[in-house]
Amino acid sequence: MFGWNKKTGKLPKIDTVIGKGTEVRGDVHFQGGLHVDGRVLGAISAEQDDKSTLVLSELGEIHGDIHVPNAVLNGEVQGDVHASNRVELASKASINGTVYYRFLEMMMGSVVNGQLVRTGEEAEPAADQAASPRPNPAQDEQAAGAGAAAAEKKLRQVHS
Repeated sequence: MFGWNKKTGKLPKIDTVIGKGTEVRGDVHFQGGLHVDGRVLGAISAEQDDKSTLVLSELGEIHGDIHVPNAVLNGEVQGDVHASNRVELASKASINGTVYYRFLEMMMGSVVNGQLVRTGEEAEPAADQAASPRPNPAQDEQAAGAGAAAAEKKLRQVHS
């Protein structure tokens, strides 16, 4: 189940709640656990201690970027999500932005309109991507031009 600590079987500790019907305008910085049932119009950030967790319920909305160690999302996010550790996307999560994560758990029904970018120690570029040379458009145009000239010459020979 989302939000459960699989090692201890406990839900994340919640220190602060932004309740249903509450709208916060401005940036929010927290330590520990933050549960959002309302709306936040601003960025959300937390201490980077691997214990701080943002929980966004299906009733909640965040219009701003998120910078937290852990995020359990089941509502709407308009902005990028930067999680230095873990992101859990529940079935009603709707993210319009890029999700940066170290570990990702995504349930059927969750939506990400943006990119998923793995970060952290385990994220390394593929060796073949790093070693492959970048294409050179000028060389491609020269090759295409030479090929077209050869084809035209051959066509003239056939018709003469």
